Amino acid sequence: MTSTSQEPTRVIGIDPGLNITGYGVVVSRGSDVKLVEAGVIRLPPSHGQNLPARLESLFHELQEVMKEFKPQAMCLEEVYSHADYPRTAILMGHARGVICLAARLVGIPVLSFSAKRVKQSVTGNGNASKSQVQRAVQNFFSLTSTPHPPDVADALAVALCYVNATRFGHPICGERRNSKFENRKS
Repeated sequence: MTSTSQEPTRVIGIDPGLNITGYGVVVSRGSDVKLVEAGVIRLPPSHGQNLPARLESLFHELQEVMKEFKPQAMCLEEVYSHADYPRTAILMGHARGVICLAARLVGIPVLSFSAKRVKQSVTGNGNASKSQVQRAVQNFFSLTSTPHPPDVADALAVALCYVNATRFGHPICGERRNSKFENRKS
């Protein structure tokens, strides 16, 4: 079977945020990858105790995007936690949880990739800067300018990471090689 006879796969990449959540929808068929749509979901500004309302807004906006583009898989970057900013990781976990729930409720599998893996996949360098990721996404899709804001490029990079992983047979999130500790008997 040639790669052009494969069924197309529609993937949505998400860059979670509580102010701006980037999304990018791509369709992959063999070695052909097309950009369908990319954009951001802007949430109401933080004030007082409005986190639940902001999360609800994220949930409903994301439901609309999924309803319109009907992805078959969703990809997210794993939450990065810095010891100096634990509150940020907790808040990002809230956004990520809402995003995962929205996908789960419509039956879309959610896959996670580390930031290093995403950068490695799209730039060849796991320590690439945001601007390098933006340029790599711009070049891949032959865009006239870099995706802006960077959240859009990050979302598209996550989707491309999934496409590259499936295309080249790399393990996808959660799949790990056997650890020497996994099969230890008590």
